[in-house]
Amino acid sequence: MMQDILIVGAARTPIGSLNGSLAALPATLLGSMAAAEALRRGGVEPAQVDETIFGNVLSAGLGQAPARQVAIGAKVPVTAGALTVNKVCGSGMMAAMLAANRIQGGEADLVLAGGMESMSRAPYLLDRARTGYRMGHAQLIDSMILDGLWDVYNQFSMGMCGELCAEKYGFTREAQDEYAARSYTRALAAQAAGRFVAEIVPIQIPGRKGEVEIVAEDEEPKRGDLTKMQRLRPAFKEGGTVTAANSPSVNDGAAALVVASARRAEALGLTPLLRIAGMAGAATAPEWFTVAPIEAL
Repeated sequence: MMQDILIVGAARTPIGSLNGSLAALPATLLGSMAAAEALRRGGVEPAQVDETIFGNVLSAGLGQAPARQVAIGAKVPVTAGALTVNKVCGSGMMAAMLAANRIQGGEADLVLAGGMESMSRAPYLLDRARTGYRMGHAQLIDSMILDGLWDVYNQFSMGMCGELCAEKYGFTREAQDEYAARSYTRALAAQAAGRFVAEIVPIQIPGRKGEVEIVAEDEEPKRGDLTKMQRLRPAFKEGGTVTAANSPSVNDGAAALVVASARRAEALGLTPLLRIAGMAGAATAPEWFTVAPIEAL
């Protein structure tokens, strides 16, 4: 890189489980909350942002230009541009990479970047409803599955991609369960030790009777029941090894970074958290997305 690219602010929401504590909030609101907090923690005024780049895959029902909504929600001036990135699994990371690219290319000096999803609020779709039905039944299509968790080329779920990976590399059911159990255990220990507190912005959820619930920690770690893990049936294939417990959970949440050139950070007196020393991307056949990061590394 020709000049140092720095991360000068960072924040994230808690990660909510499917239909959990954050289910009432659209992804754009979660994104703007994380973005505003990242700016505040970095000591950056919204007016100092040149551009907002946010990743989002499940955009159906969010309204026009989700990243623009985040920017305006974080009080970034309307004269600063915004870009929404749809890259399944890597939207938020790509947003950060594009922010660094913008700065490196001299198009911006300070960029607000991040990612956001509300899988709980992904709507159901009624295909052909616009042109009408002559007669008969219609099927509702789950946009969370279709747009986020379905291989459109092979017509199977992302879970089946996990099965292909496990078969090729010899990952047994026992090994996957053990890894998942260790992950849950470590997450719970980290929560108990307060290791995530500094990075999370607590979210206020208004209740029906005027009360306010404060959500300040990730939900999923405490939902896992390790005593039942080994008894679960395979979720995606008869005789398979991938289950609801040892595969990724379905979540809601957002995270944001403030990315700046070293020159701009120095001029504004900002304290860097990290320096982006390098970055790379890679791609594979869609059903082998599970191993794509290997090539980038």
